Amino acid sequence: MVNRRELAGFLGAGAAVGAFGATMAAGIAPAAAQEGGSSFDRVLKAKKLRIGGVATGAPWIMKDQTTGQWSGQFWDIGSALAADMDVGIEVVETTWGNAILDLQANKIDVMFGMNPTPKRALAVDFTVPVYNSALVVIAKPGFEPKSWADMNKPEVKIAVDVGSAHDQVASRLCPNAQLIRFKSLDEATLAVRSGRADAQSIFWMGGVRAVKRDPSLGKVIVPRPIFGSTSNAAVRRETDKTLRDFVNTWIVYAQGLGLIREAVVNSLAKVDIAMSDIPEGITF
Repeated sequence: MVNRRELAGFLGAGAAVGAFGATMAAGIAPAAAQEGGSSFDRVLKAKKLRIGGVATGAPWIMKDQTTGQWSGQFWDIGSALAADMDVGIEVVETTWGNAILDLQANKIDVMFGMNPTPKRALAVDFTVPVYNSALVVIAKPGFEPKSWADMNKPEVKIAVDVGSAHDQVASRLCPNAQLIRFKSLDEATLAVRSGRADAQSIFWMGGVRAVKRDPSLGKVIVPRPIFGSTSNAAVRRETDKTLRDFVNTWIVYAQGLGLIREAVVNSLAKVDIAMSDIPEGITF
C-alpha cells in the first residue's frame, strides 16, 4: 500500500471528470460468469487494472492524439487506485455509450464517470459516488431561464443526449417542453449553437467547458431548484463482489484524503477552467 504523500504525488504526476453517462438500452442481460476467477483475482494475477477511457472526454478523461498519453481526473483517480492495488493501469478506449457493454464483454474492469440509473443497474454494479454533479443548462443568447419551471413550456426546445441523466432529469422536470434527443453530447451542443434548441441540459463540468471554449453558445445557468446526479464507477456484474467492495472502500479513503477533489481541480485547470468559472451554488 502507498501512503498519503505517495498517492498525492501520483495524482499530481498525471496531466491534471454525468454524463457523463453511457446510454443503455433496456433489457441487456447481466454479464455471464467470468472464467478463471473474479475480476479482482484477474486484476491481481495480471498485475493490471483496465479502465475505460473516452478520447474526447475532457475534462473527465482525454487522450492526446499526438503522444497517445491519457490525462484527466479519471486517469489520475484510476492511476492512484491501481497504485494502491500494486498493479499497473491500462486504458481501453471506449465511448460513454458503449462503456457498459464493454464492461459486460470483459474488455474493461472499471468505468469511471457513470451516472447510476435503474436501467444501467440491471446490467452492471455501481460503486459509491465518487462525487456529486449538478445539472445546468447552456442557454442560447437572449434565453435566460431562472428555474426549471421557466423551461417547462411547449415553445421551449431542450437538447439532450438520449438516455443520459441529462435526458432523464429534463424529461421529468420539463414534461411540457420539446425535448430534442441526440446520440451524443456534442450533437446536443451543436443544436444550441445552430439555433435548433434554446438550451442544452448538461452536467456543470461539461457545460462550463463548452461555453469557455465557445462563448457564442450563450451562458451556463443553474436552474432552481438545483438537481443532479452522482458520478460513480461501474464494474462488471458478477457473484464475487470483491472488486466493487474494494473500489468502494478506496473511494471513501481517497475522498477523505482530498485526492478526489485534487484530481477534479487539476483536470479543470488543464482545460482552462478556474474555480472562479464554477457557477454559484455548485459543489463537488
